[in-house]
Amino acid sequence: GEFDARGVKGVRISVIVPALNEEGNLARTLGLVLARPVWEVIVVDGGSRDGTVEIAREMGVEVVESARGRGLQMNAGAARASGDVFLFLHADTLLPERFDEDVVRTLGVGGVSLGAFQLCIDAEGGAYRFIEKCVACRSGMFQRPYGDQALFLKSEVFEALGGYPDYPVLEDYELVRRARKLGSVKLAEGCVVTSGRRWEARGVWKTTILNQVIIAAYRVGVSVERIARWRDGGKRGHVKMVVCGRSWR
Repeated sequence: GEFDARGVKGVRISVIVPALNEEGNLARTLGLVLARPVWEVIVVDGGSRDGTVEIAREMGVEVVESARGRGLQMNAGAARASGDVFLFLHADTLLPERFDEDVVRTLGVGGVSLGAFQLCIDAEGGAYRFIEKCVACRSGMFQRPYGDQALFLKSEVFEALGGYPDYPVLEDYELVRRARKLGSVKLAEGCVVTSGRRWEARGVWKTTILNQVIIAAYRVGVSVERIARWRDGGKRGHVKMVVCGRSWR
């Protein structure tokens, strides 16, 4: 790509990383980001009790303190950011080598309101490869990427959408839903590599089914607060959801 002091084709990319107790992942994640000519990197800490903040500061990136909650943290980072494009990156997710070129190329297509990367899961097994294929279909054909795919959009579009909703869960789903009203959602060519820990912790199929039930509940009008309580119950292995009169365990 063509570079100047601001990045690919002069596009300033602000990378915003919400974090909470991510000392085991953050250095590797930030290292890949800092290898490219991005405009700024902002780590938004939600009250970590480990070395997350110290690692971020040692690597020379800006640290913003925020109330806990991914949507709140990402909005706090965006409020401090000054780039042309905001890229929201989970602390356990690794961007592809030339991600900045991918971002500029993807958002340069006419009518695109939001972009995201392909998803690769850092775990062995056929179940994970199946999930990756399902994600590719959902994201590409149905234009519904999730936050672990490193969503990115122009700053003025983010502002027009009102930022992330103040939701305890599904903030990424709602942002994408709103973005689709302004234009198309497009997948970049590159693939992010995300940790398989959330699938491993609860079980691959239980996690996958739970995620779909959560989406279904939201779409039929169940409040995000109630869904968050269900989800947190699921983390402890005792989830019960009632969707359209049917009980899910």
